[in-house]
Amino acid sequence: MFSDRVQINIRSGKGGDGHVSFRRELYVPNGGPDGGDGGNGGDVIFEVDPGISTLADFRHKRTYAAGDGKEGGKQRRHGKSGDDIVLKVPEGTIIRDLETGKIIADMSGSPGLRKTILHGGKGGIGNMHFATSVMQAPRYAKPGKPALERAVVLELKCMADVGLIGFPNVGKSTFLSRVTHAQPKIANYHFTTLHPNLGVVDFGDHQDGFVLADIPGLIENASQGEGLGHRFLQHIERTRYLIHVVDGAGIEGRDPYDDICTINHELSSYSPQLAEKPQVIALNKMDLLPEVERKRVSEELQERLGGDAGPRVFCVSCATSEGLWDVLSYVRGQLASMQQDRIVYESEFSPEDELIRDELPFTVTRKKGEFYIEGPRIEKMLGYTNLESEKGFLFFQDFLRDNGINDELIRLGVQEGDTVHVCSYDFEYYE
Repeated sequence: MFSDRVQINIRSGKGGDGHVSFRRELYVPNGGPDGGDGGNGGDVIFEVDPGISTLADFRHKRTYAAGDGKEGGKQRRHGKSGDDIVLKVPEGTIIRDLETGKIIADMSGSPGLRKTILHGGKGGIGNMHFATSVMQAPRYAKPGKPALERAVVLELKCMADVGLIGFPNVGKSTFLSRVTHAQPKIANYHFTTLHPNLGVVDFGDHQDGFVLADIPGLIENASQGEGLGHRFLQHIERTRYLIHVVDGAGIEGRDPYDDICTINHELSSYSPQLAEKPQVIALNKMDLLPEVERKRVSEELQERLGGDAGPRVFCVSCATSEGLWDVLSYVRGQLASMQQDRIVYESEFSPEDELIRDELPFTVTRKKGEFYIEGPRIEKMLGYTNLESEKGFLFFQDFLRDNGINDELIRLGVQEGDTVHVCSYDFEYYE
């Protein structure tokens, strides 16, 4: 089973409803409203777990839901908030919206990274908030905000410095097992590796090593999706350098130069950036050739690849480990001269942004020197925005600007220090 791309459904918790009740105490025949607020719904949170390397756990369960908030109670009791649900994923996981195909979040950067993907609905307001001099016994309360639900795709793009690429059965898994403590499954048939295996190359000289990934074997037309090609190619995107392993002995009747050109064509077709990644050629299985033949094959290949201007060619044997550390030492030197920047994908889509940008009405009015921003669109936005957090408050500010509300306030004559009522919140206006 291929475990680096899975589709799941996630749902945040519904906000608990506000409660309608009145004080009922001895000698207090007409007590006021005391219905409490509902609890907030739980959030859906993704967290990077350094102990996980695949998305295999998500194959067995496809629906994940946070807890709903509880209804408010009598005597101003606040309903209990729903429990958050935390989904643990390996570093490098992309969370993508199924419907639009856009990236919601990239779980890359550090172990323990947390991102809230769906916020729970806010709890409703109890009737204790609605008492006025005119309406002293309100018999209504606000319901909690509904849950948010979304189908998402999780894609794992492995976090490695160097990727081993090449056709199936050329020796990549054996290469990895010889130079790291990784123990990939190795067998003499195509597509033995169905997800990347990672290993740390330790040179033992108190200098930095690097993370090496055995990328599943590519085939011709992989860039068009054949042979799970897209899923394999996506793992190469985050690597900084490539070791291109080819069968130099021609055991299967393949020409090393043709194989290199075919794989590089697939990289270029999938992404021009992939084709620009530096690479070195590991001419494998050379222990099967006489010494004179090895030299002839490697020199001929180097010439066909452009001589000194092309990628450097090394003769290696994954079976005997001959030449492997020469390749790795060369690659370490190349990495040392390269920038350390790692690809992190920017968010392209927010499920909550889409929901609150529905074409719902709102009004901006001025009454007796104060300003009021009201309407279903405003209520919906506030229902999914935590104004107590910095991110939530910045989103609130952007919402006012993007919807032309700030411009409308200025048109109505708002001045610094004026009071602005946004549904149940009160603010002072500042330039």
